[in-house]
Amino acid sequence: MNKIKEIKNIIIKLIDNNLQENVKEISELAKSGSSRSYFRIFTENNNRYIATYNTNVEENIAFLSFTEHFNKINLPVPQILAVNDDITCYIQSDLGESSLFDYVNNCIRNNNFDDKTVDLYKQAIDNLVYFQIFGNKNLDYSKAYPSPAFDKNSIINDLNYFKYYFLKIHDDIIFNETRLNSDFQTLAEYLINAPSDFFMYRDFQSRNIIINNNKTYFIDYQGGRKGPLQYDIVSILYQVKAQLPEKIKTILLDYYKEKLSRYIQLDKIKFDEYYKSFILLRLLQVLGAYGFRGLIQKKLHFLESISYALKELISLNKIISFPFELKELKSVLDQIEILLPRYKPTDNEKLTVIINSFSYKKGGIPDDFSGNGGGFVFDCRALPNPGRYEQYKKLNGLDKDVQDFLYDKKEVHDFINYTQSIVNQSVNNYLERNFKNLFVNFGCTGGQHRSVFFAQKCADYLHKNYPQIKIIINHIVQNKSYIYETK
Repeated sequence: MNKIKEIKNIIIKLIDNNLQENVKEISELAKSGSSRSYFRIFTENNNRYIATYNTNVEENIAFLSFTEHFNKINLPVPQILAVNDDITCYIQSDLGESSLFDYVNNCIRNNNFDDKTVDLYKQAIDNLVYFQIFGNKNLDYSKAYPSPAFDKNSIINDLNYFKYYFLKIHDDIIFNETRLNSDFQTLAEYLINAPSDFFMYRDFQSRNIIINNNKTYFIDYQGGRKGPLQYDIVSILYQVKAQLPEKIKTILLDYYKEKLSRYIQLDKIKFDEYYKSFILLRLLQVLGAYGFRGLIQKKLHFLESISYALKELISLNKIISFPFELKELKSVLDQIEILLPRYKPTDNEKLTVIINSFSYKKGGIPDDFSGNGGGFVFDCRALPNPGRYEQYKKLNGLDKDVQDFLYDKKEVHDFINYTQSIVNQSVNNYLERNFKNLFVNFGCTGGQHRSVFFAQKCADYLHKNYPQIKIIINHIVQNKSYIYETK
């Protein structure tokens, strides 16, 4: 029996035994950044429920325990209706299909954050304050997963997440790991001094806020723990894909502080002193998540978010300061901007062919951020290498002397003909089928001579023969990009 069928049988049994209803349909929901599986259930009585399947029992216990507590204090969270014996599957009320992020997306498309969306954010912030202050009281943190508190180890884990799953993937960024680890320790020691006797939702962002009848409801708080106030308001204001304008961020932050000040004296918890440092921590953590889920696991949603997170981090780097030195971390942040050309969004109305030259030793095969998954990688390393000769070492494949060297070789002409013929076939087919993205890569050892030469020749050929398409060429090692497009 396959896994999905097995899970559906568990769900059907739970519904039958606990709710005495017959299941009419079970549809699996799209996965996000976790290993949990979600299903929407339709019954013959025209009721709808959500089922969660997760083999991480400790995480399930955290969610179930928190949900019971939050329901007791009337926070708008799901009702738990049934749990199987081994606590790997549970049924909860269906809060609806529309999230706050759906409203945000509409605002982005219209280039206008309307009053209704801002009001929904304010309603979410009202609830956030209630989560943080009243949700904290008498909450059983022994059930929290993976940690009962956002302590120094949690902060170091977030910083290392960034280091291992984002920073080390990008050879373009030069850093001394020992000195960077020392800066991480210094930053963590500073942040743990922020008052933290509050409930920290941990992933408080618009995708986890459901809108039903113009009211906000909340999901995915199973990673919650005791922690500082700043982290959650930063999480929603700096959810990078939401692209909140600075003016809206300021309005919402002021609104949050006004609501919070009804219960706490903000100067006593040094809210403003620590605020920007938590923006930095959150942005580094999400870049680590995007590196792992996007660059390693190849999940499109996370790949698409990288450019937005980089832009936020670049902006923050210009204004943030600390009462101590973080020289190595500052050096890393100063270099981040060189990654931006690699993560340009590819939302196109016409066929767009992205052509990259790259180095197998410096970063390897580029990632396809279009989500199409189609295209080619051509290995140029079997061809004569100009880089072995002193007179070409400081030149690249765009220089005439290097091109003359390569043009003089028969195998180079063969390679040009073969690769252009293969790419040509796909372009013709994609145009017929109205596809929007094709990905073509040329790699060599250093990404300097052969890959640059062949990528450029491919771009020139396509631009000449297909004026109706858009061509983006990125010479990654040279940090040069060009766009060929006939208006």
